[in-house]
Amino acid sequence: MNQHSRVDHGQDDTPPDWWLFHGDSRARTPDMPPAPPWRSFGRSPDGEPVRRYLIDRAETDIVNAALHLRRPLLVTGHPGTGKSSLAHAIAHELSLGEVLHWPVNSRSTLQEALYRYDAIGRLRESTLLREHGRGEPDIGSYLRLGPLGTALVPATRPRVLLVDELDKGDVDLPNDLLTAFEDGAFEIPELARLPETEPEVEVLTADGGGLRTRVIRGRVRCTEFPIVVITSNGERDFPPAFLRRCLRLDLPDPDETRLRSIVAAHLGPDALEGAEDVLRTFLERRTEGELATDQLLNAVFLRKGGIGLDADALLDAVLRRLGGAV
Repeated sequence: MNQHSRVDHGQDDTPPDWWLFHGDSRARTPDMPPAPPWRSFGRSPDGEPVRRYLIDRAETDIVNAALHLRRPLLVTGHPGTGKSSLAHAIAHELSLGEVLHWPVNSRSTLQEALYRYDAIGRLRESTLLREHGRGEPDIGSYLRLGPLGTALVPATRPRVLLVDELDKGDVDLPNDLLTAFEDGAFEIPELARLPETEPEVEVLTADGGGLRTRVIRGRVRCTEFPIVVITSNGERDFPPAFLRRCLRLDLPDPDETRLRSIVAAHLGPDALEGAEDVLRTFLERRTEGELATDQLLNAVFLRKGGIGLDADALLDAVLRRLGGAV
């Protein structure tokens, strides 16, 4: 059997009604079912992204304290507890626009978060222009602010910056952030070295659509300190000097009552009718950090949609432990 041949699905070869993909190499044009609310990237009638976020009163107090103090909020918790979603919920409720997102990995640097300069691209363009007897290209077209740099642009209202999974970065990265967080400013040397005749340059921002902002004499300084949400999975500790400048929020794994509220908020108040066994199995299989809330939402969504899987098959499909074992 070649790799494109039909796989035997059992004694009854009649495909279930809910199948979209059949694995038989025949082209079809099925009607695509609606996506789950958390995987729908459309907007509500008022033009804003649809956001549903539940948080306890004590946790809300900490968030508001960080907003009043204009301090970064360090959010820790297991995967699936809603750390990253908190930044989007804040931006939505406070009408602060699109969240600026900086996903951190082992190669991330403060430099990339502040700005990037395409020196090679500008040199290539300069060479082409000189060959045609024209002047130098605009340096601003080759310089783009990163998410942190864009968050520090002067504005009447603060931006929301999500620094995602800082604990995955280099051990020195938290300390590198301290100066930017304390000063609310940074310098772009490539612009600071320009002659006095060029005091102001328009550069690209991290926002979509080619938006630009003015930078005067290479200096970017915020007028409203951004709302910074830093997430961590607790994989390592941060330096005391960094922790002192943050307010800390630990998001626990949701208990049964909160899980029911989360399911109702996303899928409706009656979503668990006929899916109580899914919730029970989720609670039984879950140990600390081993299952995420969105896995429960996926399972309930499939059950509510009439997907023709028995309970065991459904749960095995979407409730796999984050370590990889069933």
